[in-house]
Amino acid sequence: MAIVAAVMVVAATLFSVTTVMDSVETSLKRGTRRLGADVMVVPKNSEAKAMASLLAGEPSTYYMDRGIEEKIRKIEGVKKVAGQLFLKTSSYKCCDTGDMFIVGFEPEHDFTITPWLSESLKKPLVPREGIMGRAITAYIPGSSFQIYGQLITVVGALEATGMPFIDNALYLPIDSFKGMIETTDNGSVNIFDQINNEISTILVQADPEYAPRRVAIFIESKIDGVKAIVSEDVVATVRKQLFMLLRSILSISVILWIMSILLISVVFSMIVNERQRELGLLRALGAKRIDIFKLIISEAAVLSISGGIIGIGIGGLFLYIFRAPIKAALNVPYMWPQPINLVLLVLICLCLSFLTGTLAALYPAVKSMKMEPYAAIRGGE
Repeated sequence: MAIVAAVMVVAATLFSVTTVMDSVETSLKRGTRRLGADVMVVPKNSEAKAMASLLAGEPSTYYMDRGIEEKIRKIEGVKKVAGQLFLKTSSYKCCDTGDMFIVGFEPEHDFTITPWLSESLKKPLVPREGIMGRAITAYIPGSSFQIYGQLITVVGALEATGMPFIDNALYLPIDSFKGMIETTDNGSVNIFDQINNEISTILVQADPEYAPRRVAIFIESKIDGVKAIVSEDVVATVRKQLFMLLRSILSISVILWIMSILLISVVFSMIVNERQRELGLLRALGAKRIDIFKLIISEAAVLSISGGIIGIGIGGLFLYIFRAPIKAALNVPYMWPQPINLVLLVLICLCLSFLTGTLAALYPAVKSMKMEPYAAIRGGE
């Protein structure tokens, strides 16, 4: 039992950590690919808010002059441009749902939203028709709800990406903002009048002949007051933060692995000493040295793989039960790995479990095979 328990702890820890890392990596790559943009342009002092919205899905609003969108279209290396306008619902009676992240976009220029619908729309999107992110389950296609005095009808849903910015937002044509009225204790305010000539972010698709970082430099050098964020840099930044966060856990996993090898080695040495008589009798009955070696290694392998299977099961169950707290604690995109990646992680953990047992049992196995039959029988009495 000690051997199985030791390998189980190592396997559970390793499987949990590697699965989380793979999940975040997969979600980031899938999300940024589905975002469709090589570069995201935001107001210069709003980079932190933009990253919080993109990675954690935090409803953030920031604005810049809408004329910047046309300026970017004329910059060298820019292939496509799509502007987005951010808004969040109020907790007042004007909205059925409070703090919902609303993204206004231009259907005629869009290359980031409609291509990723789970089902194609039967007709062009019109004002007051919305597309829901997959994580918003309160409203399904065909349902309606109230936002700032406007009745919004859900006509489609996006596929899950693991990116909170995409999965937790409602997407509306920018023209849907016309006529939206915010009613508070201080009176009514027309929202569209306040943000009519503004835009929150501009998504840029670079020409294949130009590197995204080069296009970002062009944008920042020719337009004042903006920050161009390269999608590849977002992935690299989160990967670095995640590595720093999980490095200590990986260090503990390595220490546990070494301790497990030592513990299993000690346990098998004790087992060999207790079985000297039996091993001696096997040798006296004609068993070869290599047969004794294989017997010890096989037993170690079976126990280690059993511990690995149990550990992987416990690790997977832990991740499934606590997936929401883990996602909230990491504050980064998190999506369960693809089946092929999950199978690969399981195989790696099983191989490590097998390696742990066989390495630990190597010395006791070699020691047992060198024992002379007579000495082993006498020593076991």
